[in-house]
Amino acid sequence: MTFLDFVFYIFIFVVCIQVFFNLFFFRAFAFSKFKKGASESIPVSVIICAKNEADNLKKFLPSIISQDYPMFEIILINDASSDKTLKVMQSFASTNDNINIVNVKNIEAFWGNKKYALTLGIKVAKYDYLLFTDADCKPVSKDWITEMSSHFSENNSIVLGYSSYKKIKKSLLNKLIRFETLLTAIHYFSFAYRGLTYMGVGRNLAYKKSEFFKANGFMDHMNIRSGDDDLFINQIANSNNTALCISHNSFTESIPETTFKKWYKQKRRHISTANYYKLHHKVLLACLYLSHLFFWVLAIALLVTTYKWPIVLALVLLRIALQYINIAFSTKKLGEKDLLPLLPFLELFLIIIQLTIFINNRISKTNHWK
Repeated sequence: MTFLDFVFYIFIFVVCIQVFFNLFFFRAFAFSKFKKGASESIPVSVIICAKNEADNLKKFLPSIISQDYPMFEIILINDASSDKTLKVMQSFASTNDNINIVNVKNIEAFWGNKKYALTLGIKVAKYDYLLFTDADCKPVSKDWITEMSSHFSENNSIVLGYSSYKKIKKSLLNKLIRFETLLTAIHYFSFAYRGLTYMGVGRNLAYKKSEFFKANGFMDHMNIRSGDDDLFINQIANSNNTALCISHNSFTESIPETTFKKWYKQKRRHISTANYYKLHHKVLLACLYLSHLFFWVLAIALLVTTYKWPIVLALVLLRIALQYINIAFSTKKLGEKDLLPLLPFLELFLIIIQLTIFINNRISKTNHWK
């Protein structure tokens, strides 16, 4: 057996892994038809943790206050801000009876720890059903609380929602950010659909207060600065207690970073928490990423050498076709269809960036949540 023979057989194995993920996980989500939630309204506590977000609160908090929902409160957590965040919160609270402010001051044991601030806010919440978003997010409709809360049930104590980033015209960075967000969502929705929930995104996430205290809150990973959303969901989720909410009226929209440096730093923080996922989740995600990486590396190497190029090309086209179909249907669900034409370029660029982030995170660590 020659070296190219060996590379060729490894390539076939990698393609098989990619086909498996596309058919078993991603196709299931892409072609699924989700049922509407229950019509009965339940009392909900909306929780927003803010650190130096005075301007964003002025812009986006009105979209929370104006939600068309009969019974909800808003817990505003001021996480030791140094700007006018607290004053902005107090201004809104003075004209809205359903706003409750939690003013968090730094203490040595939990200095700059968002999980500590969130814990204090959750303790204050009056209702058992908690809905989370960020200060720089806004619901895309007045039915956000209605849609998200409707998926709670006797069995479902966790609801995963989708949070997109605002579109910026003629910005390649914006498309890259939105593509990474879309791909991440497709992954965690698809895995959750198959009963393997491994994360959620705190910009649009709901769970029961009783579930939080049953798990002793964030205590299992309080020493890890990030992960108030994905690590906690990774800890408490199982195949029976998680629901997906992907109706367009349930989406939230965030303001994206406008420089590559800031976005790269943000992604370093997010990706670092994956080291603390459950073992079987880490194995699956590692297989997924490595199969992406080696698919392109081996395909390019084999095509450049023209080794059995008709078979290699056919396998490349098969995998690209499967991926394109799945992402096309998923983008329709999640409202991101404009990203499809740039799919191969964005995927390759993202694989390279994720590899550099992995290497950098091995060399040094980042600490702050915001």
